[in-house]
Amino acid sequence: MSIKDTYHTIAAPSTEILYKDRNSKFYGYVYPVQDETMIKTHLDALKKQHHQAGHFCYAWQLGVAYERYRYNDDGEPSNSAGAPIYGQLQSYDLTQILVVVVRYFGGTKLGVGGLINAYRTAAQQAIQAAQIVEKTIDEQYTIAFDYPLLSKVMRVIKDNSLEIISQKQELHCEYTLAVRKKEATRVLQLFKDTYGIKLLE
Repeated sequence: MSIKDTYHTIAAPSTEILYKDRNSKFYGYVYPVQDETMIKTHLDALKKQHHQAGHFCYAWQLGVAYERYRYNDDGEPSNSAGAPIYGQLQSYDLTQILVVVVRYFGGTKLGVGGLINAYRTAAQQAIQAAQIVEKTIDEQYTIAFDYPLLSKVMRVIKDNSLEIISQKQELHCEYTLAVRKKEATRVLQLFKDTYGIKLLE
């Protein structure tokens, strides 16, 4: 079975989009996020920016394995706003992302079906306005070795396009490396096969 070692997210916040339905305005926003603190910061900023809006409905997903998510109707009828927004995150297979749709009520009720369509469409257009990127899931390992082995270590790093997170170069060296998840076993074996390189826990 192949290991899933990539995920999709967005490169940067999208430009604001506006979707209208019967005088109601739906502003869509998309942000790349790492944690719930960032999510709260973006929501607070939007509430300041749109202080007269009636609803701030959103959905987010966190974790490279897509393990955490939440959506919120913010006073709209149950599952008429947050769920359709979250559905777009699933459609585009996105994580590490927050989508917010801000609604200004236009005086005409849209009904649950109309709301679902409006929130889904605004979320979709906001996501389409952003650049979707694929990232690899990496694991970090620290290796220790004596300075004379540096050229051998650097060859393995270069040949396998490894990212150096941190390095300590003295008589005794330590390198922390990011290794793509599905390559980890093979790459670590290359280091183990080189006499004198230790893998630190």
